[in-house]
Amino acid sequence: MLRLLIHRPALRRAWAILAGIAAGLGAPLSSAQDVTYRFSPVNQYDINLTAAYWNPIISYVSEKSGVKLALKIGRTSADTTSYVLAQEVEFVFSNHLFSPEREKLGWKVFGRRQMPPVHGQLVVPADSPITELEHLRGEEVAFPGPEALIGYKLPYAHLLARGLQVKVVFGGNQNAALAQLFASKVKAVGGNSQLIQGYSEREKKKFRVLWSSEPVYDLALMVSGKVPEKDVKAVAGAFFNMHKDPAGKDILHQAAAKVGLATDAVFIASDGSEYGSYRRFYQTAPASLR
Repeated sequence: MLRLLIHRPALRRAWAILAGIAAGLGAPLSSAQDVTYRFSPVNQYDINLTAAYWNPIISYVSEKSGVKLALKIGRTSADTTSYVLAQEVEFVFSNHLFSPEREKLGWKVFGRRQMPPVHGQLVVPADSPITELEHLRGEEVAFPGPEALIGYKLPYAHLLARGLQVKVVFGGNQNAALAQLFASKVKAVGGNSQLIQGYSEREKKKFRVLWSSEPVYDLALMVSGKVPEKDVKAVAGAFFNMHKDPAGKDILHQAAAKVGLATDAVFIASDGSEYGSYRRFYQTAPASLR
């Protein structure tokens, strides 16, 4: 058996050389080959459907960019956002980071989905006896969760502005809130028009819209300031060129079909300027919604 003998002085010199190499490389390695970045999209659907939509997309982006991404989502949208605020993730698909306090955290918009504008809405089943917002006074109304800007903060702020007090129920995501509506546990639901339409397509349910907000842009692709620029560019390029590749286009088509999107959602570049309406909301929103 071959035995390798190293005298203590030589061993110390070897460790010194290794330490020097490590110092030369700098603190922690940030190459895409050494790191797996966590990607956290807001739970727009239940956890299984959210994973079914995003996993094929981030697998494709990882392969094409050479930058490893892994999905990290919580049980609810609020749980997922807590990971973001705790800096446990590096990439997000979200609109939960546009308040003045959270913009100080250093997240940067680099892209978005090219989709029709969305609206915050208050809806009831099409055959509901409720035909106007006044009928909701004192009733239970379900919302996706306390972090949902389009699905909760916009419609609830409108109810408060109208002086209509309702009993707020959080479903944890849009699907769960809508399921409570059709189980007759709540009288109405606040939500994102895109997700309500998708639910209608998947579940063959019809709605009456009691109120709809001004149009706003779909959620943003954002990156933490700690991710090296070369990795950001590689990931962004893979997202933006996905629909130009037949394999990527097919993944986007299948993903859209799974969640009931009316059109295939492709990813395009954004500098964040489209999200001015989100920022303006926080300037006038009730303190409890900021």
